[in-house]
Amino acid sequence: MGWIILAIVLVLVLLVISMYNKLVTSRIKVDNAWSQIDVQLQRRFDLIPNFVETVKGYAAHESETFEKITKLRTSWVNAETVSEKAEIDNQLSGALKTIMAVSENYPELKSNQNFSELSEELRNTENKISFSRQFYNDTVTMYNEKLQIFPSNIIANMFNFKSRDLFKTDSDEARKNVKVDFGK
Repeated sequence: MGWIILAIVLVLVLLVISMYNKLVTSRIKVDNAWSQIDVQLQRRFDLIPNFVETVKGYAAHESETFEKITKLRTSWVNAETVSEKAEIDNQLSGALKTIMAVSENYPELKSNQNFSELSEELRNTENKISFSRQFYNDTVTMYNEKLQIFPSNIIANMFNFKSRDLFKTDSDEARKNVKVDFGK
């Protein structure tokens, strides 16, 4: 009888260890996925000053947009949470859409080699950011599911695993199309 109880206890301990390790692995994957977004956002912020300087010469009247981008870049560096960075990212995406729309009205700008290369780099970076966001949200969703599904939810509560926020657009402004007004 003692061996049966010992075997049951051993199986339960192994199950707890297994579930704990899976939760830790999932949490690490979430952190890695966020890191990938962070890397792409940093790449975008590294490209932006060169892009803005190239466009500035052609669209001097858009200084308000350029100032906003500079402020957003500073804010992003100081942001600490996923939701703070997501909000800044959404604002920056809107500002970049404005710059791209402005560039459409300057044929000589579009033919500029630096502008073309920087535009392509930004487009590629935006695609990578989009993919990274999707990957992050998928990873967070799988992790959060493990925190709520029985029996791993018991282990998650015992070891104080916390759910993570999805990377999402909170503002209606970020969902709107860019409207460029040259009537200023």
